[in-house]
Amino acid sequence: MNLLKVGLVQQRCDADRHRSLELSAAGIRKAALAGAELVVLPELHAGPYPCQTEDPARFDRAESIPGPGTEFFGKLARELQIVLVVSLFERRAAGLYHNTAVVIEKDGGLAGIYRKMHIPDDPGYFEKFYFTPGDLGFFPINTSVGRLGVMVCWDQWYPEAARLMALAGAEMLIYPTAIGWDPGDGEEERQRQLDSWITVQRGHAIANGLPLVAVNRVGWEPAENNTTQGTEFWGNSFVVGPQGEVLAAADTAEEVLVAAIDRRRCDQVRRIWPFLRDRRIDAYQDLLKRFRD
Repeated sequence: MNLLKVGLVQQRCDADRHRSLELSAAGIRKAALAGAELVVLPELHAGPYPCQTEDPARFDRAESIPGPGTEFFGKLARELQIVLVVSLFERRAAGLYHNTAVVIEKDGGLAGIYRKMHIPDDPGYFEKFYFTPGDLGFFPINTSVGRLGVMVCWDQWYPEAARLMALAGAEMLIYPTAIGWDPGDGEEERQRQLDSWITVQRGHAIANGLPLVAVNRVGWEPAENNTTQGTEFWGNSFVVGPQGEVLAAADTAEEVLVAAIDRRRCDQVRRIWPFLRDRRIDAYQDLLKRFRD
């Protein structure tokens, strides 16, 4: 089949882990009922976004991979016969943690993982305190629904990351995300941020001739020790095709989106816009520099 139905679970995340997992499961079931063969969840959806403050106690929320999270979602994938992309706070070893996307096959087995490469450190997003940068590089994960170029949130701002996934044969770019507004931002600034987030990712799709899926969480989440004013996660999950055309888009409410991606279009688009053919790979050495002084 040339059409692939993809489900996006745009959800709130509860302080109770069991409740958050059940919200995810309900969204997954709804997407599967609508025909989705691939379902993607937001970043770190098993609970509140942990990085608004620096608190060593929050490392207790981390889990091993394989572990309880992969077991829970593996059973669901096997029952529904779907491929799942989930996002977990990975405990790799004592003192070594990653922000990790996990791809689960239709049989419930682990197809592969991706460890977030770009780690932010900004007010309300103190991820460098919690996560070691990924060490697996930018390589797609082979599944029964295609080669998935899975990355995570802050990675979505970097064209180099999307390009490397495309050069490794990714057939789709996927970004589980947790991004929102600071309550001190005015309406115009909020709109600029949201437009930038959508535009840069549509640009990745266009520049690489690939469909792209971005799944964000929603809802207000206070900072637990008042270090920041909290975050209002803006949702607006979306799917675009290889020319950046919007196939489905949500607003700021909880929602399950299902979009049909025509897998033939990538080849068709790349024939008329052969960006990979015309790259001047002999002239890009300075990309390996931090800055051209």
